[in-house]
Amino acid sequence: MVYDCIIVGGGIAGLQAAIQLGRYQHKVLVLDEGKGRSSICHCYHNLLGWPDGVSGEKLRGLGREHALRLGVEFKGERVEMVEGLDGQFCVTTAKSHEFFGRKLLLATGIKDNIPSFEGLLPCLGKSIFVCPDCDGYEILNKKALVIGSGNAGASMVLTLTYWTDKLTFINHGKGEIDADLVEKLAGKGIKLVTSAIAEIHTDFSDFKGLTLASGEKIDCCYAFLAFGGNKPNTELALQLGVELEDNKHVLVDPRTKMTSVENVWAAGDITVHSEQAAIAMGDGIQAAIWIHKSLLES
Repeated sequence: MVYDCIIVGGGIAGLQAAIQLGRYQHKVLVLDEGKGRSSICHCYHNLLGWPDGVSGEKLRGLGREHALRLGVEFKGERVEMVEGLDGQFCVTTAKSHEFFGRKLLLATGIKDNIPSFEGLLPCLGKSIFVCPDCDGYEILNKKALVIGSGNAGASMVLTLTYWTDKLTFINHGKGEIDADLVEKLAGKGIKLVTSAIAEIHTDFSDFKGLTLASGEKIDCCYAFLAFGGNKPNTELALQLGVELEDNKHVLVDPRTKMTSVENVWAAGDITVHSEQAAIAMGDGIQAAIWIHKSLLES
């Protein structure tokens, strides 16, 4: 079987594209191992229609159900190789299964640099956050910690001063902080802690604070992570020779979302945008529209 389009990645962008392509009645396959960043975010707070927030798990579940109704197929497999072959694409999974498609959409997202503290993951999106644009409002006038490293952590703290001045930066990663950032932190009255963290304290999704390696305990209900080093999942794009931006995200046509390689599109956080779920949805549907146009011409 040759699919009209194979979508690699079943997160927000991939699912929205699958829904749109399904509505065009194209034969679509989504390959996703279920480990994208939307699978670990337990609450999106800034999406239209969800004033009380919605989890990535719920969004993904609803999106998958919607796509299945439209005839979209899903395989829970990790893709290891993609290659052009006789005017089509051959996609090989870790289980050595091969799938063939006329068009290819990469929606593989990025991998966040998240420390492996016990109890941290259930708090993501609830009381521990990674994106100030998404969740800065959640700490409005509240006490919060920034757990990070070096300039990435310092910059996060300064960004968050828009919402609160009750901030402490814990330079857990021991990264070097530029002198001008240190001066700005001091000017904002932000406490800088240089001791590493021994453990964090949580009650399921509620962050309760942490204990430093020095033995000091800090009580707090909210924290942001800022270690830098988030990694776009561009391995498959590179296999195809897709052009990347300087920041290693995939370069796409702003109108069509096609990459530098013909018949290969990209959508979502793997591309250059503000890494917002709503933008990922828009990317997905925009890519799908142009994939549909291309299928009509081929």
